[in-house]
Amino acid sequence: MTVTAPTSEVVFDVRNVTLRFGGVTSLNDVSLQMRRGEILAVIGPNGAGKTSLFNSLTGVYTPQEGSIMLAARRGDSPTSVVGMKTHRVNQLGVARTFQNIRLFPALTALENVKVGVETRQRSGPIAAMLGMPWQRREERESNSRAYELMKRVGLSGRANDIASSLAYGEQRRLEIARALGTNPGVILLDEPAAGTNPVEKRELASLIKSINAEDDVSVLLIEHDMKLVMSVADRIVVLNFGEKIAEGTPEQIQRDPVVIAAYLGTSAEQAESQADAQPELRLIDIEPEGEQS
Repeated sequence: MTVTAPTSEVVFDVRNVTLRFGGVTSLNDVSLQMRRGEILAVIGPNGAGKTSLFNSLTGVYTPQEGSIMLAARRGDSPTSVVGMKTHRVNQLGVARTFQNIRLFPALTALENVKVGVETRQRSGPIAAMLGMPWQRREERESNSRAYELMKRVGLSGRANDIASSLAYGEQRRLEIARALGTNPGVILLDEPAAGTNPVEKRELASLIKSINAEDDVSVLLIEHDMKLVMSVADRIVVLNFGEKIAEGTPEQIQRDPVVIAAYLGTSAEQAESQADAQPELRLIDIEPEGEQS
């Protein structure tokens, strides 16, 4: 049974969300709550609807049914984000990274982070051309904050390097730094470990936990690497064919026969039978392919 947290402690309150594209149902009556200060992972096999959920939470898609309430920062009143533009959702305190990295490849790493920082500032091109005093102050603040975030993600020595020249794992961390530059209350990470090596995965896990604990940022994570998920998540929600099939702690989820069956493409009964034959069988030992939906 899912325990409903107090309203003041809920970041995202998703209720009965259904998203259709023509005759295809991408999300079917999905409900979940994300609690303030937690790391919540959303997992599932290919085509489960995980990225569709992220896109619904951030204003990219508008569900046909259901409600999505957001209170990203402490003290915020819950606000409906269904039908809201993406930039407005960001202003309410939601930042995200993407499954396919979306940096400005011709800009330096520092300039990429400044793009995020400057979304929270009031300066515009006219103020920059006129050299207004407050614009110059914001420019100094933007540089200072961007350098701070570069150090935060372990890239302080790469500030002046062109973003496209960074190693893949470094680009992943750079995208996280840019997202943090918007001063979010919650950050959505879409497969941040994709394409990284084991050392980079361990560094990423430490960074995610640090952002959550030290920066007071709630983290919503989509990830296929089960070892990383199990090492960082407080709770896990499992989707399959657009429906929520399980929710619980990492310990509960990794031995859930319904979840294992979804990943193996078998029935729950077959998964239980296989678990009897292999008592050590856990979700963490199953490596699904990359997600496309």
